[in-house]
Amino acid sequence: KTPSRQSDISGHDVHMPLCPGAHPYNQICTHNSSPMGTPHTKKKKIKRKWQVFQGRNKFYCNGRIMMAKQTGVFYLTMVLILVTSGLFFAFDCPFLASNLTPAIPAIGGVLFIFVMGMLLRASFSDPGVLPRATPEEAADIERQIGGMGSSTISYRPPPRTREVLINGQTVKLKYCFTCKIFRPPRASHCSLCDNCVERFDHHCPWVGNCVGRRNYRFFYLFILSLSFLTIFIFAFVITHVILSKSISIFLDGCTVLEVVVCFFSVWSIVGLSGFHTYLISSNQTTNEDIKGSWSSKRGKGNYNPYSYGNFITNFCAALCGPLPPRRFSQYFDFFAPSDSRSSNNCISAKYCPVQILLIY
Repeated sequence: KTPSRQSDISGHDVHMPLCPGAHPYNQICTHNSSPMGTPHTKKKKIKRKWQVFQGRNKFYCNGRIMMAKQTGVFYLTMVLILVTSGLFFAFDCPFLASNLTPAIPAIGGVLFIFVMGMLLRASFSDPGVLPRATPEEAADIERQIGGMGSSTISYRPPPRTREVLINGQTVKLKYCFTCKIFRPPRASHCSLCDNCVERFDHHCPWVGNCVGRRNYRFFYLFILSLSFLTIFIFAFVITHVILSKSISIFLDGCTVLEVVVCFFSVWSIVGLSGFHTYLISSNQTTNEDIKGSWSSKRGKGNYNPYSYGNFITNFCAALCGPLPPRRFSQYFDFFAPSDSRSSNNCISAKYCPVQILLIY
């Protein structure tokens, strides 16, 4: 492109470089060569809410993986599953496949893959953490509750509850002094993760995460499939011992280890699966059941307003409904596309504010 010739105030010709691909009369690029030029707009640093208010959680892969800070029991869970299943596939499945049917290792492999997939999904998922209020939002809430016409400058703590009506039942919304928000119905603050979780069920150290609205179905499918896998391995290890006439000392030690692990874990796992099956059928959480929040009878004054009336609909709502989007991954700040490092700034460029983005 040939530079355009224009005259300055003194009458001398000056060369004005053109923007690449621009018409000579549409866009003219200027250089800020003097300190008196237009100051560059500073680019705001973009941060997500989990980077600002992360509580006691740990984040990996740019916030896509979220876990609690204490993950030692989670690694113990993985070691027990991997060791027990590995011994079963290495020493029991060859004998069972040759003497009974090859379907045994195939079924065991499908169960093992499903168990590990649900465990990792429940452990790494956002359970439904509610982002904390910004200082401006917290001040606005306190101003609304504390009374705007108060002339005294003394601090007045906001009330701890508000009341809403859900399906004819009065439900109290509690104020969280840590997160500075009124928690929505069924939400609670986890003391271990230091975050409010939507539809909080409980904090499970075995999966290394809270169990809430966004990962409850994966937690339930994990313990249910783990029950089937434990019973499956326990039954066929006993079958191997009965059918096998000669067992080596090493194989005998591995068999004893499998039997002991499966025997002592099957009762707790099956019992936990049955308990959560009952909770899903009545559309309750562990937190609500422990506190005795709702009665099982519809006619009583404290009936469960979240139940659909039959266990089939409750199961479909808990396991087949759509997952809500993550609230904890919203961008924390506005940003504008300004580049202070560039030497050429086009006069005709317009800097428009960009709305807050949501990452689902």
